[in-house]
Amino acid sequence: MAKVKISTTLGDIIVRLYDETPIHRDNFLKLAAEGYFDGTLFHRVIKDFMVQGGDPDSKGAPIEKNLGSGGPDYTLPAEIDTKSFIHKRGALSAARLGNEVNPNRESSGSQFYIVWGKVYKAAELKQLEHQMKMMQEQNIFNELAREYRSDIMALRRNRDQAGLMALQEKLQKITMERSKELGAPAFTPQQIEAYTTVGGTPFLDGEYTVFGEVEQGLEVVEKIQQTETLGNDRPKSDISMTVTIIEE
Repeated sequence: MAKVKISTTLGDIIVRLYDETPIHRDNFLKLAAEGYFDGTLFHRVIKDFMVQGGDPDSKGAPIEKNLGSGGPDYTLPAEIDTKSFIHKRGALSAARLGNEVNPNRESSGSQFYIVWGKVYKAAELKQLEHQMKMMQEQNIFNELAREYRSDIMALRRNRDQAGLMALQEKLQKITMERSKELGAPAFTPQQIEAYTTVGGTPFLDGEYTVFGEVEQGLEVVEKIQQTETLGNDRPKSDISMTVTIIEE
C-alpha cells in the first residue's frame, strides 16, 4: 500500500494511493522519487471545491505568471471507477484537459487536485441526477453532430432550413434512444452515503480519475482551500509543497 507525504507551508498531508489505479499510482510515485513536485505550488484553489497542484511551471513563478498548463510530455490513460472510488472529501484526483480536446479523459502527467466540496442534502443529489441526465443527452447529441458534420455543413451552404430541421429531429430521436439504452444516471448507495455525510464533488464522478485519498491532514486541505486567492484562483501567498514517499 503506497503512501506519500505532501509537506506544505500550512502543514503535512498523508495520502494513500490506490493499488486499483496502478498507472496513476506508479506515475505519482515515480515523480515523487525524482523530486518533481518539490517546490511546486498549489496554484489553483477554489473554496468549497478543491485545491490543485503539480504544475512544474509553478516553481518560483512570479505572481503574474499564468499557471496550469505545465507537466511532463505525456498523459495517462483514464482509470475511472465510480463504483469504488469517488470524489468524496479528501479524494486525490488527476487533473486533465476538457472533453472537447480529450474525449478519452486522459489525465495530466503530473497535475492533481484534492477534493473539498460540500455536504449535500438528498434532494440536492436528486437534482444533480437530473442535471447529469441532461448532460448525458447533450454529450450524445454533440457526438452525433460531429458525426453528421459534413451533412450539416452541406445543408447550411444550401440554406436548406427544412433539411436542417429534419436532421435535427433525427439526431434528437437517436439521442433519446441512446440515452435510454445507457439508462438514467443515478448515484449509488455508497455515493449517497459519502456525499450526504462527508461531502465532496459528486458531479466530477466518472469524469476524472480518482487514484488516492487523504488519510491524515484533512485539516490542512481545509486551510488551503480557505486561503485568499487572486482573480485567477492562485493563492495570494504561495503555498509550496514537497512530496516524499513514506510507504511503497
